[in-house]
Amino acid sequence: MKPHSRPSPARRLMSGLVTLVVLAVVVIANRPMVAVAGEALHAYQINRQSYKERHGHWARLPVPRGFKVNAIHAALLHTGKVLIIAGSGNDKDAFEAESFRTVLYDPRDDEFTEVPTPTDVFCAGHTFLPDGKLLVAGGTRSYEVLEADVEHAAGVMKFKNESPDGGPRVFPKGTRLLSATGEVYRTRSKVTVPAARKMAHHGQIMVHAGEAEVWADAVAEGDRPVVDSPAQYRIEGLTGTDARNLYGIAEKITREKQEYGGDRTSYEFDPLTERYVRTGNMRDHRWYPTLIGLTGGDVIAVSGLDQFGRILPGRNERYLPAQRRWVAAPELKRYFPTYPGLHLMADGRVFYSGSNSGYGSDTEGRTPGLWNVERNTFQPVPGLRDPGMNETGSSVLLPPAQDQRVMILGGGGIGESEESTARTGIADLDEAEPRYRPGPDLPRPARYLSTVVLPDDTVLTTGGSSGYRGGPYRGQPRSDLFNSQIYHPRRNVFETAAESTVGRNYHSEAILLPDGRVITMGGDPLYDRTGKNAGTFEKRIEIYSPPYLFQGDRPVITGGPVAVDRGGAAVFGTSDANRIVSARLLRPSAVTHVTDVDQRSVALGLRSLGNAVEVTVPEKSGLVPSGWYMLFLMNEKGVPSVARWVRVR
Repeated sequence: MKPHSRPSPARRLMSGLVTLVVLAVVVIANRPMVAVAGEALHAYQINRQSYKERHGHWARLPVPRGFKVNAIHAALLHTGKVLIIAGSGNDKDAFEAESFRTVLYDPRDDEFTEVPTPTDVFCAGHTFLPDGKLLVAGGTRSYEVLEADVEHAAGVMKFKNESPDGGPRVFPKGTRLLSATGEVYRTRSKVTVPAARKMAHHGQIMVHAGEAEVWADAVAEGDRPVVDSPAQYRIEGLTGTDARNLYGIAEKITREKQEYGGDRTSYEFDPLTERYVRTGNMRDHRWYPTLIGLTGGDVIAVSGLDQFGRILPGRNERYLPAQRRWVAAPELKRYFPTYPGLHLMADGRVFYSGSNSGYGSDTEGRTPGLWNVERNTFQPVPGLRDPGMNETGSSVLLPPAQDQRVMILGGGGIGESEESTARTGIADLDEAEPRYRPGPDLPRPARYLSTVVLPDDTVLTTGGSSGYRGGPYRGQPRSDLFNSQIYHPRRNVFETAAESTVGRNYHSEAILLPDGRVITMGGDPLYDRTGKNAGTFEKRIEIYSPPYLFQGDRPVITGGPVAVDRGGAAVFGTSDANRIVSARLLRPSAVTHVTDVDQRSVALGLRSLGNAVEVTVPEKSGLVPSGWYMLFLMNEKGVPSVARWVRVR
């Protein structure tokens, strides 16, 4: 047979184009079938045992309709239950209706229960106390009002009382004040103004006026009542000496955006009674504060917005657990942006990683460093790449905690910047002059990235988005990241993990469970998938099973003490003693806005005793703060036991 001649290039090109058109028509005509086939193939691949052994596995958690809440905060209690706090859940209608929610989830039987929530703990701060209670302080007193919605000019009115006689003066909500031009302003709430104080100064008696602040709104709408410079205001109804001694002063009264206002309420959530227990009020109102425990058991509250939406100027305070009250801490005055990423170190100092949630100065308080809380000194830690990209970044004390290394991951530009970074940095804080050194880059630029320390000395990173609140990024309307990865500190590499199926960005959390799985919740996108309409809060919950759960039988802890002493040893029964190669104490997480000051993994000394193992707890309270921990035993395959709860004293 005579062979066919090879087609000319032009003919081959035309034939290829025809083939592409035909294939395109087939695909379009059968789009549903192709999509279903693709999904089926993906489901088959991710459910193969070999895939799970290497990458792990994600599964959706069925949540009963009545328990789907906006997860703003989450914490693992030593009862094994997960506390999910919404408060008003970033929902102004819920705030005005005083509809505040908290839900408990029990992973052992997948049961949900509702917890009465007395005030709006939305965007509060929290940390665990040595007895296992969760200290929850601050929250929301008022919601933001965007500039476009401000119809009445408003500002902070400072009431002054120059009289030392007659005690404090109380002015009810709605008290009217008049400007020099006759404009009328009305207070939003009751205000109590203390009497003036007499003080001796260089042999002379000086009178210092008493003062108190309150929001005041113009009675008239529009721009006419706007005042852009400091001015004094007369309190309507006062006459004689009262009118001279009592008056208002405002720096400005404008139609600018009004920020969220912080609350002063404080609670200890009791895991046993499953109730919020009221404590003394905070000294300052705080919205977006970080709470962190110190070596002696006290807690400090750092940063936050006050009741008028102003960043607190470095005024921090201390909680005394034995007295359930807050005290001023002027000796700890230091300025940080809101929700600063703080980590307690072995020597009692506090490391500020540089990660934060944004409110505050564009420049002040953004330098990472070691804060000596005994002397209130600060040692900067330089070397971080992309130092202007720390907002909404994450930081974690790398396992084991004895290495004293902190990693910062991702982050974005200041404010509502759409830009973010894939960089990571690692600081070895045991060095005399610590500095950040580059870590491996993330697969993609990320902010709001969740980090979870696992019992095998690795760190799961999951969720996040490249754009602000999951929004636009480099031409795309949405930017949620579904890729997950596991960081190996010893090898300084990321390994690919199975992809999640739910986008997590602003207001999301991830927490290690006692059975070694990871629960992920929340997500508060600015826009929907089109990038044109308002987003809706993500209420679906996913659970990730790491690769170590697909490597065969798990070690079993059969018995042991409920409490151990720092520096002491304890014996725990296990029939797998001869296969146990490591023991770790993991402190449970309390996380919000990817800020988690509590999580850490502490390596224990280990000795095999036949049908038991003896573990030794380190001595330093900065390394092992008092409180409840999950004890995990690991075998030679890197498979962890189910955790046993142990209290470190």
